[in-house]
Amino acid sequence: LDGSGVYNGTSDLQLERMNVYFNEASGNKYVPRAVLVDLEPGTMDAVRAGPFGQLFRPDNFVFGQSG
Repeated sequence: LDGSGVYNGTSDLQLERMNVYFNEASGNKYVPRAVLVDLEPGTMDAVRAGPFGQLFRPDNFVFGQSG
């Protein structure tokens, strides 16, 4: 996958098994099947700021509040 969630490979087998780890969204884009949990929101901010951060759905982030 590239940073926007589009599959760029050439393997039919890989594409067939994408649904193991990813859900297909509109426009043939894929989003990770993941729930990210941490007690500190800074960790989630680091994931969002990373090269693949935009792939994750915002409602799949669960974090506590510092303080």
